[in-house]
Amino acid sequence: MKSSTVNKVKGKLHQASGKVKEVIGAAIDNSEMQAKGKAEILEGKVQEKTGEIEQVAGK
Repeated sequence: MKSSTVNKVKGKLHQASGKVKEVIGAAIDNSEMQAKGKAEILEGKVQEKTGEIEQVAGK
């Protein structure tokens, strides 16, 4: 698989994992877990955008 595709898929997975952590953190009233979830969502978005940029650039 191309690097751009891998980054886009991994980015989506990070976002999904982060959302799960965020929701569980809210359910059990754990602000640290919520924060980690939000951070992972952001990391996933950055990784996904990196994949999109690589695809446009032709890598």
